[in-house]
Amino acid sequence: MDDGDRRALDLVKELVHRLLSTSPPSTTADSHQSTPLNPNPIIPSDQQYHQSLRYAIRILSSRMTPSIAADESAMVESIKRRLATQGKSSDALTFADVYTKFSSKTGQGSVRNKWAVLYLLKTVSEDRKIQKHQSTSVAPNGFLSSALSGGLPELVGSESNCNFGLRNDCSMVLNTMQGYKDNSKDSKGLVSKLGKMEKGYSDGSLSDDFQSLNCVGDNSRVLRAKGEVGKGWSGGVLMVSKDPENLRDMAYKEFVNLSKEENEVSEDVLVRDVLYACQGIDGKYVKYDKNEDGYVLPDWMKVPRATRSVVRKLCELGWLFRKVKGYISESMNQFPAQDVGTVGQAFCAALQDELSEYYKLLAVLEGQAMNPIPLGSEGACSGNYMSLRRLSVWFAEPIVKMRLMAVLVDNCKSLKGGAMAGTIHMHAQHGDPLVNDFMKRLLRRVCSPLFEMVRRWVLEGELEDIFAEFFIVSQPVKDESLWREGYRLHAAMLPAFISQSLAKQILRTGKSINFLRVCCDDRGWADAATEAAAAVGTTTTRGSLGYGETDALESLVTEAAKRIDKHLLELMHKRYKFKEHCLAIKRYLLLGQGDFVQYLMDIVGPELSEPANTISSFKLATLLESAITSSNAQYDGCDIRARLRVKMMPHNTGDRGWDVFSLEYDAGVPLNTIFTESVMTRYIRIFNFLWKLRRVEHALTGTWKTMKPNCITSHFFSKLPQAVKLQLILTSRKCQVLWDEMNHFVSNLQYYIMFEVLEVSWSNLVKEMELAKDLDDLLAAHEKYLFSILEKSLLGERSQELNKTLFVLFDLILRFRSLADRLYEGINELQSRTAETSINSRDKVRSRGKSNDKSSEPGSWLGEGRKALTQRAGEFLRNMGNDMDVIGKDYTTIFEGFISQLPVQQHIDLKFLMFRLNFTEFYSQLQPITRGKLF
Repeated sequence: MDDGDRRALDLVKELVHRLLSTSPPSTTADSHQSTPLNPNPIIPSDQQYHQSLRYAIRILSSRMTPSIAADESAMVESIKRRLATQGKSSDALTFADVYTKFSSKTGQGSVRNKWAVLYLLKTVSEDRKIQKHQSTSVAPNGFLSSALSGGLPELVGSESNCNFGLRNDCSMVLNTMQGYKDNSKDSKGLVSKLGKMEKGYSDGSLSDDFQSLNCVGDNSRVLRAKGEVGKGWSGGVLMVSKDPENLRDMAYKEFVNLSKEENEVSEDVLVRDVLYACQGIDGKYVKYDKNEDGYVLPDWMKVPRATRSVVRKLCELGWLFRKVKGYISESMNQFPAQDVGTVGQAFCAALQDELSEYYKLLAVLEGQAMNPIPLGSEGACSGNYMSLRRLSVWFAEPIVKMRLMAVLVDNCKSLKGGAMAGTIHMHAQHGDPLVNDFMKRLLRRVCSPLFEMVRRWVLEGELEDIFAEFFIVSQPVKDESLWREGYRLHAAMLPAFISQSLAKQILRTGKSINFLRVCCDDRGWADAATEAAAAVGTTTTRGSLGYGETDALESLVTEAAKRIDKHLLELMHKRYKFKEHCLAIKRYLLLGQGDFVQYLMDIVGPELSEPANTISSFKLATLLESAITSSNAQYDGCDIRARLRVKMMPHNTGDRGWDVFSLEYDAGVPLNTIFTESVMTRYIRIFNFLWKLRRVEHALTGTWKTMKPNCITSHFFSKLPQAVKLQLILTSRKCQVLWDEMNHFVSNLQYYIMFEVLEVSWSNLVKEMELAKDLDDLLAAHEKYLFSILEKSLLGERSQELNKTLFVLFDLILRFRSLADRLYEGINELQSRTAETSINSRDKVRSRGKSNDKSSEPGSWLGEGRKALTQRAGEFLRNMGNDMDVIGKDYTTIFEGFISQLPVQQHIDLKFLMFRLNFTEFYSQLQPITRGKLF
């Protein structure tokens, strides 16, 4: 210990002695003018002196850093404000006066950092905690009482000690320091001298001085003499840079003793309780609180706030474990199996495996927790023990995993199957590698049942879904509806890692296998499935697919679908002759076989003219067979001819055979998957339209045969009276003009239907059949073919009004046929009656000529009977002419309405029909004139 350190220690001793021997200053004005050294000293005891010296050295050698800004004026104002708020205004004035003197001192020996001195005094005055727990036998002195208790001084005491309050102590210290610095000649500053004492603590150079300080007491805060180190420590904080005599271990022991005094529960016990809580078990002190919904320490327990916070944070792992464990128990024991499903069971199994790893970790930690926490610094760094801080490090990774599992448990409580797998997959999209790896490992277990369902469905066509958790759903249907209605996608069960297009391909592949097995009675799909699995490098066994292998799954599905669909299409075209049956339907139901249709209409026409309720379907079937054998249809195969049948539609009262007659085609299994009842109903609707169009054409053809020029002999025409002759010419001309107009419309409409509609649609169907890759493509092509015919033939939903107008025109044409037949039947009857009347007249004239020669004059051949016949013929022709005018007017009005609706139709081909009907723009020019006449 050098001379400078000795002088610094002497200064401290002198300062402590002066403080202890100073009496309370007087409150008079004279007291402020006295010297800093009190003339009435109080001699302290040795124990008081030693305790106060140790306290002073502790304060001066400390390295505490203030937490506020260094502002001297603010500190002074804070002290004065505190005294004023406590009702000590006079003390505040006294402190202000002393501070003025203290701050005015400058020069050698003055205090430079005055703010630090004020901050120290204020801090010392505010510390009262130690006084509450310590008892003292010393007289109540504000500075001495706190010093003896071993803590920071408590200068503000009870009312009885108010004379030793903040003002007195602050003023006393300031005066003492001021006076001491005035008398010290070689001092370079108290703080600078005392700053060297720390080295003396570590080097032991202050042993001689400290041996004189006989420090004995349980709450001593200062190191005793060197010779008494081995006898034990009784508390304190030691700051050393070297530890030649194991002083650091002694300091740790002292810290442990202090901790035991402050805490009711040791850290070892808290560690064990935390480990119990992390297993969902209540410990001795850490228990689960339902109100708090977590593991907490009881409020009555004396534990530092920091320790309580650490325990609560660590016990979060137990709260998460409790949630995950509860979900597993409920799912496996309480819920029915159908509510959990195989995916849910796999999820619980994966969670249980993770908890097993968690149990292993807890077992290791419990083994380390059995070792006591070491007291020495070396043991604290390398010992195999467990503390709360070490637990926080060990729990860093498990708590992340447990949080993930708890979140998944909350989100998957009401889910199952593919929906559960999709929800878990969404949480796997994470940037943290730890989370990503953990979720992938979990999803491999969870998605294993789902991928097994996909494998069996794609390669075997088996839908093993007991608990309805697969994204493909089946329902019992007839064989003909198996493809369309037997299986469908369940969007709610489709996981996010399987795209919509892939799901549809998976659905179609399994449907193809079931269609081949059930409807076609074929086993060739098994070889195709095996070849597909070999092509992508996988097997057909269980477990060959898993989560994270989406590319492999997509490759397998693509290969299987390509091979199985190819086999299915070959079967449909070669064994079941799909294209040949489509052509047969076109030839018979769509009236493409002209000679067959014409012969059938000729032989069934008389029968269909009868009332519908009198027609025999067996007779019509015989006539159909006769039409087949009498036309080129006889060269078709027996299988096709056997499928064509007569069908009588439901009829109402007054319907004729033409209204209920129809043909049907029985496609049979498996073609009835394409030619369903709905499809055949649309075919029959098209047949009825085409059949009526052919009937109208047939009627106009028959009218033309009746109207041909040689049907009226020139001899008959020359013998008619002039009035009757003109009426006959006028009526015949009206009939001819109206027939021409109707025939123009019907022939162009029939050409449009047969060539622009049926043939073009058939050509497109053939092209699409060649490009079809699966049965869905084939179905789509046929549906497009049928839809095109319906739309272009004015039978679609958007052409209902136009279709009604067209059928009204057909009815008018059939009315015209009846009227024309009546007209020419009347003319033929008139011709036959006229010839008969002429013969009778000639006989009468011959007989009269013998008796009277005058009767043979010209014009005498018109007798009474011929006049009546002529009169009746004129009336008949006028009536027929009027009826022709009515039909012609109605036809013109309705036809113009039909023409006007064609340009507004959405289908472009209907505009071509308008172009054909109005090629010369005749109706466009005639329409305004007609409208003017009508309106």
